[in-house]
Amino acid sequence: MRALIVENDDRVARALARTLRAEGYDVERSRSVREAAEAIGTADFEIALVDLGLDDGDGVEVIRLLRDRAATGVIAVTARGEQTDRVRGLRAGADDYLVKPFGVAELLARIEAVTRRLRVLRTGPAPRGTIGHGDLLIDRDRHEVSRHGETLRLTRKEFEVLVLLARNAGAVVERERILDQVWQSAWEGSSRTLDTHMTSLRAKLGPSARITTVRGVGYRLEAAGPADG
Repeated sequence: MRALIVENDDRVARALARTLRAEGYDVERSRSVREAAEAIGTADFEIALVDLGLDDGDGVEVIRLLRDRAATGVIAVTARGEQTDRVRGLRAGADDYLVKPFGVAELLARIEAVTRRLRVLRTGPAPRGTIGHGDLLIDRDRHEVSRHGETLRLTRKEFEVLVLLARNAGAVVERERILDQVWQSAWEGSSRTLDTHMTSLRAKLGPSARITTVRGVGYRLEAAGPADG
């Protein structure tokens, strides 16, 4: 197993590397966007931990480069705790995020959740067919969502959440069910991650799909009207 750490703080990078090596990972460390781009171009990684604040640019650039590597799980590791920064990272393609400072147990739990889900996607049976919802076409074979022929750039988790909601359009899907099926976890950190993903998903879908919050219960994708087909 290979892991990529993109971090310009030597102390933080050493701590992350020790943790990952103890879990059996071969670790490569990059200090900048340029170094990360070189590493991504020459090796495959199972997991990548990417700091958003790098000396020569924004870690979001690195996340976008990793987005094309479907087998790589990406976790944004950052001191930026504001929701806007978290949303930027998730929209760029990160599967999850961690806000510094964090504990080793939380880091390992998030890595395990991300890599476990990717293993299921790689080895499990591919979901079949398409789902139509209003002017959206959700292609489960290709993991793509399109609107009037234009592909929407959703992250893996956003896509999985949308599929679950669309398969139950008009009904409330409990938060616990979403966390269990998409994140395979229901601990507090994953619950906050769901909220951030939902904010990003709503922004990307716009008026094409109305996702309502049922307070204290979950979310509902409103059923498409007759005029929507």
